[in-house]
Amino acid sequence: MLQQANYFSKFSKAPVICKLVGRKVLDGVGQPTLEVEIYCRVKNNEKRICSTVMSSLSQIPENALPETTEADEKERRDSVNTAVEWVNEPLNTMLRDLKPTDQSKVDKVLGEYFTKKVEEKKGIQNQEEETEASLALSSCTPSATALPGEKKAAKPGKKVAVAERPIPPAEPVESVLCGSLAIGGTSLAIAKAGATISRIPLYLHIALLKHDQDSPKEMTLPLPMVTLLNCEKILPAKLKLVKEVMLIPPVQLSLKQGIERVLDIQKEMMKLLEPPGKVPTPQLADGKKGRVHNTGKKALPRALKRISHLGCLITQCDNLEQPLLLMQTACNNIGLELGTDIYLAINCAAQELMDYVKGKYEILTGMFKSPDEMVDMYVELINKFPSIIALIDPLRKEDRQQWDNMYCALRSKCYLIAEDAATDISKLKIDQNINIPRCSGVVLKYINQTKVSDLIEVTGLLDGQRHITILGSPDGESSDDSLVDLAVGLGARFIKLGGLSRGERVTKYNRLLAIEEELAKNRTLREANLEFIAFAEESQPEKQPSDVLPPPKQDLLPPQLSQPALEDCSLPAQLSENSTLT
Repeated sequence: MLQQANYFSKFSKAPVICKLVGRKVLDGVGQPTLEVEIYCRVKNNEKRICSTVMSSLSQIPENALPETTEADEKERRDSVNTAVEWVNEPLNTMLRDLKPTDQSKVDKVLGEYFTKKVEEKKGIQNQEEETEASLALSSCTPSATALPGEKKAAKPGKKVAVAERPIPPAEPVESVLCGSLAIGGTSLAIAKAGATISRIPLYLHIALLKHDQDSPKEMTLPLPMVTLLNCEKILPAKLKLVKEVMLIPPVQLSLKQGIERVLDIQKEMMKLLEPPGKVPTPQLADGKKGRVHNTGKKALPRALKRISHLGCLITQCDNLEQPLLLMQTACNNIGLELGTDIYLAINCAAQELMDYVKGKYEILTGMFKSPDEMVDMYVELINKFPSIIALIDPLRKEDRQQWDNMYCALRSKCYLIAEDAATDISKLKIDQNINIPRCSGVVLKYINQTKVSDLIEVTGLLDGQRHITILGSPDGESSDDSLVDLAVGLGARFIKLGGLSRGERVTKYNRLLAIEEELAKNRTLREANLEFIAFAEESQPEKQPSDVLPPPKQDLLPPQLSQPALEDCSLPAQLSENSTLT
């Protein structure tokens, strides 16, 4: 009977979607978000296949005003409630009877529905604007008194703060359509259902979608950027420039070995931060080989007794060198050398520092630097701390000329990564080009209306232009570990998951370790392509559009990143080796 059943099962219809269920759940910081469940008809039986919980780009401001927090929470609740309605009603009907393995068709339906909703919102806004304009004209009466909010003219002799030099204004923030979580959540849930129906892991299903069903013989794992310190400004601390300090394990280690090394550094760092009166004398990097000498002057920063929503320790710092010295001291104490045994990456989040009145970045309280001065500062920083191999968002995306200058100065020494410029994946695609400043790569986040097909298309364009793809974890993270499968299937060079604390963060590291074990067991784990790329000088003319990145030559370094090879790039002559960072 069993053989007969197996025989007739070959002639049964392929599984199709029969029901979508959306519900409101909580994310890793207790905020509402969307869960999407997929039910399929398998051999005439309705069966629950899988579910996914969406993450959201939820910035969690420190010391936010109560009214601001209330408004953000209301907007979030409304968006999640609308997303639940979309999933349970229109999307449930529109996707019924489609195959979960036909990702492109599903995403096309989702994209058309989202476009329709955007047009409806624009129509409503236009009507409201026309109504307001007509009311304003009918009630307009001349008055000599100043209207509320109208600025009075400055008195003679009074100084008015103005920008010393015009800077490109900030690009308008793209509004997020209420309910857009339903599009991304449904697309990802369908991808998981397609993998389940095909009886393959999600990462392999994504790889097949990207390569038109051509099964890869070997796959690589992304290198983790593990956040150890969150240095956001918290009174009475002054530091603002460094938002995150991250560790990147060397490529010659397995992922498991790399995570263990990061944990060792984290334990030592906690020892340094706990007893304020027993902190060892900090040691400063000296020269290109990472040697150290005692400064005897600067004290290490103290830690606050809480963990950031990023899953790492929050510290108080007064200058740029303190968190770097902390890393240096922790590594030295356990016999590791920065730049050889472990590498550093810094998330600068410079877009949060711009003072638009002065036209400068406020890198510390009361300390301002122009965009050009920022470039010089970063060049000096990398010269002084060569173990830093990646800078994320060192400038605003609008300062394209400075991105171009910094790329030319530092491309052979460290990766320059754009994260803020790559928030909205659908906005990156312009005429088959990537509309970002000149950089080494971008951080992509799966949020809002992002679809799996969008992510596949964008990463394909990035691969073609020799950019590095980094899959990043949003601030409002959930316990769903699908991001890791996406990163592996798409062939991302790095993955940015936050720290090694908090369940919603650690579960993703555990998933990455499980995939490494599975690929190693199947002998499909390829390690050669995990080597860092040294960006060679291009032969193109110097004057190029700053938003177009010519493909660099792919000169691969040996498995252990060669520090001398990275230090051949000359620095601007005006920077002194003995100058001090502030």
